[in-house]
Order: sequence, then structure tokens, then C-alpha cells
Amino acid sequence: MTAHNGFMSIDAIDIITDAFERVLEGLPTALQGLDRDQLLWRPGPQANHIAWLSWHIDRCIDTQLAPLDGHQQVWSQGWRERFALPYPPEAMGYGQSPADVGDFTVSDPELLIGYHRSVSALVHEVLNAERGKDLARVVDERWDPPVTAAVRLVSVVDDASQHLGQLAYVKGLVTTAR
Repeated sequence: MTAHNGFMSIDAIDIITDAFERVLEGLPTALQGLDRDQLLWRPGPQANHIAWLSWHIDRCIDTQLAPLDGHQQVWSQGWRERFALPYPPEAMGYGQSPADVGDFTVSDPELLIGYHRSVSALVHEVLNAERGKDLARVVDERWDPPVTAAVRLVSVVDDASQHLGQLAYVKGLVTTAR
């Protein structure tokens, strides 16, 4: 933020960073105090559980932000092996079935939070690298219209925010149901 004629000027990266910070700070807080059963509890057979949602939030951020500035996905830096999931290495949860969610049995909050911290560091690296760049540049031509850097950043933070809300809702259900 910069002062200009007595007013604060905020650029797009400042706004996007603020939005990401809300998710990055909210996820570890949402996982605090949950035990294994609570992390894996599903409100229904078609629903996602907290542990899967946590992983999915971070995988989506990792998968979609790393390529913006040529970063390596955090997932490929030993996290895939630590999680030992029965999914293909590139899986991020998109399009997974309820059975796939049921196959996710990681219930160690420290593992989830550790991956989240690494993804958070990536987010800060990417956002700092994006500062001053043309956010209207096309970063993915597989879509119609092609995806710009700005659209990618906004869509990722929007998706992460929605899933964090789902996670908080499931936490509310599981912590009041017992």
C-alpha cells in the first residue's frame, strides 16, 4: 500500500494477498483440537470429511499457483510420500468420488498443518513474484476464454475460501454432535 494525495493506494496483489491470508490463517485454526475420528467424520456417505477438505484446499492452491512463476509444487517435495495416499501423484481432489474421499485416511493434524505451512510459504513466494507483473497476461490457454493470472489467483482463493467454509461447517457438526 502506498500513500497518494493523502489516500491509501492498494494494488491488486495487496487485495489478493489479504484474501489468501484469511484462508492461510483460518485453516490451521479450524484443525485445532480435532481428534482422528473428528478429522475423518463424514456427515453423510456422499460428504467430504475435514482431513480430505484440508488436503484438497492445499493441493488446489499448490497445483494452480506453483506454475504461475515457475515454482515446483510443494507436493513433489516429499509431501506426496509422507501422505502416502492411494491416488495418482497429480491428484488434487477435483472430480474424486465419495469412495475416493473414503480412501483418504490421513488423520494426523500435524501432517495436514505441515503441508499447509509449506503451501503457505509457496503462496507468499508466488504473490511476491507477481507483484508488479501484468496480471492480465494469459497463463492457461486450455480454457475459453483463456485464463489470466488475475483470474487464476481469484479463482484459487475463492475455491479455497468456499472449501474452508465447508470444513468449518463439518467441524461445527462433528463437535456439537457428540
